[in-house]
Amino acid sequence: MSVQGRQAAKVAALVAGGAVIGAGVGLLFAPQAGADTRRGVGRYARKAQLHAARWSRTVQSGMKDVMDRSKSLIRKDEQRPQIEAA
Repeated sequence: MSVQGRQAAKVAALVAGGAVIGAGVGLLFAPQAGADTRRGVGRYARKAQLHAARWSRTVQSGMKDVMDRSKSLIRKDEQRPQIEAA
């Protein structure tokens, strides 16, 4: 791994670590009761799961469409008469 790659990995690790620490501190000092906070986190997790599932289906559909189009283009190319040098 290059020096730039290692530096980028360190920065990414620091950002991720800071986000985790910030989220933890935010939960500790939240103005809500623990049960309300857990309920909110649960709702957020369900919404995130729903959005991820929808996004996954959209990506799968798009990939299937691209694969079908490329297969049809390959078939058209194979059906085209080939010109050979004599």
